[in-house]
Amino acid sequence: MRKIFRVGIAGTGFIGKVHIETLRRLGNIDVVALADKFMAQDTAEELNIPAYFDDYKTMIDEMQLDAIHICTPNNTHFEIAMYALDHGVNVLSEKPMTTSIEDARTLVAKAKETGLVNAINFHNRFYPMTNHLKNLVEDGYLGDVFSVSGSYTQDWLLYETDYSWRLSSKDSGNTRVIADIGSHWMDLVEFMSGQKITSVCADFSTIHKTRKKPKKTVLAFSTEKFSADDYEDVPIDTEDNASVMFRFSNGAKGSAFFSQVIAGKSVAIDVLLGGYKKSAEWHSEECNNLWIGNRDGAKEFLEKGPATIHPRSADKVAYPLGHLEGFTDAFKQCFKEVYHSIEDKNFKGQYATFEDGLHEMILCEKIFESNQKQKWVEIGN
Repeated sequence: MRKIFRVGIAGTGFIGKVHIETLRRLGNIDVVALADKFMAQDTAEELNIPAYFDDYKTMIDEMQLDAIHICTPNNTHFEIAMYALDHGVNVLSEKPMTTSIEDARTLVAKAKETGLVNAINFHNRFYPMTNHLKNLVEDGYLGDVFSVSGSYTQDWLLYETDYSWRLSSKDSGNTRVIADIGSHWMDLVEFMSGQKITSVCADFSTIHKTRKKPKKTVLAFSTEKFSADDYEDVPIDTEDNASVMFRFSNGAKGSAFFSQVIAGKSVAIDVLLGGYKKSAEWHSEECNNLWIGNRDGAKEFLEKGPATIHPRSADKVAYPLGHLEGFTDAFKQCFKEVYHSIEDKNFKGQYATFEDGLHEMILCEKIFESNQKQKWVEIGN
């Protein structure tokens, strides 16, 4: 019988609930507790979790956890992860890893010192067809990749009355769109292409310099409406849009557009890889499909399924051809590998580690620097 892991969740907003529901699908996870400053009891009762706390330290001290999932605002990730590692608890955190490179480096060192499993939830690696494409590139099916382009667009912050803690650099860090969604795209294209970003050139814009903040707590993606008296005007110091050009380690060039204010785009991730033999396209809105472009023939359409998937991606497919696998399925595949690593120290999963999280932090900081200087910036170490 597999080991049953005792898991605690820090943060019970939208993404925290996704973690809880997804973990329960693995079959060997017991979500024994959650911690949240505002909604701990309500969420625990709603999701039938036996223990709840308003302080993550008490949860770690009392609940004998094997692992903690960090789903709180960005500026709390460092302190929670450090406390967990200091108390022998494996950590899976939402991105970005921290709000400063210095803190990220400290966490990488602490994780190495403890030998505990550490992961960042870059779940887009675990869609069957993104994983399939990674293996096609490794096999040389596209030829050497010389072009990497695409976008990640959303619309949940389009109106001036849309508000989230993510809008404030105090809570989210220097960048918002880049750290929140651009980091997902960059991790994905580096994972699929096998190449690292070596330099960047960025340009940001903010369409609402001032927003109307509700005078009560509002969850991410909320559509709750308020009267005019329920708002206060607050200045915005993070970007709504970011256009970025990239250079990659093999000489490939690329570009991407990231935005949280494009009407009609709830979650749209688009990737186009250009190779000397073929091209490949993947779109999150049709995540079970992959398109292969040919110069001298028809475009190939591939649908996810056990018979169509690359052999090295077969373990990422849970259902037969025609049975769709999406957002929470990618979480499940990521979490499955993380807990496999906790159980078997010799298992090498494809999930992002704290070292990958540090790399993404460096990319975000260099992109911020590039926008400030309005010129190309080398990534370095």
